[in-house]
Amino acid sequence: MRVLLISDIHSNLEALEACLAVAPAHDVVVNLGDIVGYGANPNEVIARSRELGQVFVRGNHDKAVCGLMDLKDFNPVAALAAEWTRNQLTPDNLEWLRSLPQGPVQISELAGLQFVHGSPLDEDDYVVTVRDAVEPLVVSSAPVTFFGHTHLQGSFETNKVLLESFHPAYKTVGQSEVSDFQLKDDLRYMVNPGSVGQPRDGDWRAAFAVFDSENHIVTFCRVPYNLKSAQDRILAANLPQRLATRLAAGR
Repeated sequence: MRVLLISDIHSNLEALEACLAVAPAHDVVVNLGDIVGYGANPNEVIARSRELGQVFVRGNHDKAVCGLMDLKDFNPVAALAAEWTRNQLTPDNLEWLRSLPQGPVQISELAGLQFVHGSPLDEDDYVVTVRDAVEPLVVSSAPVTFFGHTHLQGSFETNKVLLESFHPAYKTVGQSEVSDFQLKDDLRYMVNPGSVGQPRDGDWRAAFAVFDSENHIVTFCRVPYNLKSAQDRILAANLPQRLATRLAAGR
């Protein structure tokens, strides 16, 4: 089975459409959360996400927008964007967002895999460093965890003695590129497909991944998108300018 992994779209319609335009053939789409927040097209992104499939986990911005998380936990810019998003959403989309499941989520046909937003131990935890990854890798019942939340594309792996991280290397900053990563049967993994709508690894291009369960290969992908259009929509919506300018820096 080929799994298209998307995460942290953050209402960036241009980035989502760019990813879908180049995504290879796949059997199922798994959305790792934070569908909304920050960007200017929450209803359109939710509609497109709902068209793609039924496997979702909720993100912290999804929870905040629909009132399941206190905005005091957000910085002022993120909180303002969440309030703006809440006011923009249709009642149906708001209720759909509220119904998203908490991770970990599993797919019966894919034994040994689980899907979360932050960490399998806590959906709101950030797994950024090797130290952050130690406990969830060792304690988790699933050998492979796909997660989002950090907006950083890459993976952590361990044999319960040594733990290493991997970040795909790309040759350009403006073209579509892929990087294959082979999973080994005797290791445990946490894999982040990166952020579709707001990367924070210094690469402005939209990020996603595809997992081939038969060959145990993760293909990390980056694709350029209409950055100016996404920025213009944010500014036209009177959202904080910072939300537009940071897209170009990939931070």
